[in-house]
Amino acid sequence: MKRKPVLSFWQVWNMSFGFLGIQFGFALQNANVSRIFQSLGGDVDRLAVYWLAAPVTGLIVQPIIGYYSDKTWGKLGRRRPYFLIGAILASLALFIMPNSPMLWVAVGTLWIMDASINISMEPFRAFVGDMLPSEQRTQGFAMQSFFIGTGAVVASLLPYALTNWFGVSNIAVGDQLIPLSVKLSFYIGGLVFFLAVLWTVMRTKEYSPEEMKSFEKQKISANPSIKIELKSPFELMGAFMRNGVIFLVIGLVMSFLFLHFELEKELYILSGGLAIFGLIQLLTAYFTKINKTDNGLVGIITDMLNMPKTMGQLAIVQFFSWFALFAMWIYTTAAVTGHVYGSSDTTSALYNDGADWVGVLFGVYNGFAALMAFLLPVLAKYTSRKMTHAIALVLGGVGLASFYVVNDPNLLILSMLGVGLAWASILSMPYAILTGSLPAEKMGTYMGIFNFFIVIPQILAASILGFFMKHLFGGEAIMALLVGGGSMILAAVSVMFVDDVDSPDKLKKQPATNS
Repeated sequence: MKRKPVLSFWQVWNMSFGFLGIQFGFALQNANVSRIFQSLGGDVDRLAVYWLAAPVTGLIVQPIIGYYSDKTWGKLGRRRPYFLIGAILASLALFIMPNSPMLWVAVGTLWIMDASINISMEPFRAFVGDMLPSEQRTQGFAMQSFFIGTGAVVASLLPYALTNWFGVSNIAVGDQLIPLSVKLSFYIGGLVFFLAVLWTVMRTKEYSPEEMKSFEKQKISANPSIKIELKSPFELMGAFMRNGVIFLVIGLVMSFLFLHFELEKELYILSGGLAIFGLIQLLTAYFTKINKTDNGLVGIITDMLNMPKTMGQLAIVQFFSWFALFAMWIYTTAAVTGHVYGSSDTTSALYNDGADWVGVLFGVYNGFAALMAFLLPVLAKYTSRKMTHAIALVLGGVGLASFYVVNDPNLLILSMLGVGLAWASILSMPYAILTGSLPAEKMGTYMGIFNFFIVIPQILAASILGFFMKHLFGGEAIMALLVGGGSMILAAVSVMFVDDVDSPDKLKKQPATNS
């Protein structure tokens, strides 16, 4: 029984390098997909619905990939096969997206692209938990944040750079609906995605199942409080039934009310999702009753109900954080072009100048996140992981809300510095806190389930922001950013109630083992 070895800087670098490519793809998607949708005729008050592909695919794909990656072992190891498969599929989707001839093709490609990115991304989160001891986890996730920020800043700036530095057109010409600068950016992104992930696959070796079991025994022996008692599906069958009925009834009642009052169809996403979740729990209860518990559905739902206390507390933090981020990703282009540049005509030079500037702003927050990634572990050392995260979220919320009062495009760079600090922390601190509370043999499954609390607020945002945009905000996209800022501040408050059971302070007396 031995402790997990401390890895060198370059070992942590290599195992995290793939995130450079993953975020390259995500950044191109986040900064340009709304632009592509609008260029293909998408309405601004329906952008959230078009974007629904992203959270729904994450909700479905990540727990499944996590569950099966926990049970995988082959020549490439446990997580690396999923890195590689996802990279190949995502790169192909990045080549296809800017060539979409019509809106429905672009929306469908977004589903495929986001699913593929999730296949690569989910195991990367579990990878840090697999490979690093507790005292290095903050560093590991900070390294991922660095590569996320670096990849995203380059990707976000690509259309602007191609236009302003290399003279590539940023206006659609003739029968081409998507500007050449956007197309070339996606082609470059597909290549970078694949090569960066391939580097991690080729340069990192995973621990064997036997080594992982030994590390887990030592961790529990050193800190017995992190051990959780897992109830079997049979013990939880009553909870499956109860939860299933509650969610199904709530979903059906909400659907009836939306129909009766003739409200927007987007709201059925919310009510339908609740009803489907209820049906899934009832199906889990049925499989358990007939003694067919050896399948992924029962395993994932059982583990969800067995989640550690720390994970449940972090779920609230994630909910408010990602609601804010999704509002920003959907509406920043429309908010900046409309509120600051004063144009909603997608064929005008003024609109496209504003859309390009959004790419610059996204590059700023991602670049600042990359710079701050290595400062966060230092701040956490002198305060705590919780306090560090709270500070970052407050500054991010203030930065996002400030879009409402800032009218100079250049001053929006200052707003994005706060968002960048929050983004760096969101990508590292919750995971550093979470992984210490998870059993090693279910690391992938729980990382996938944790993603529920990222995508559920995004689905909620897609369901209600369009409704708010039409009925409460008068079509003013800037109001969505104001709501997002308030949501991020609520996340800062909720993080102070999280129990960090595996904080480094509890491990100071344990000797490190060098590799």
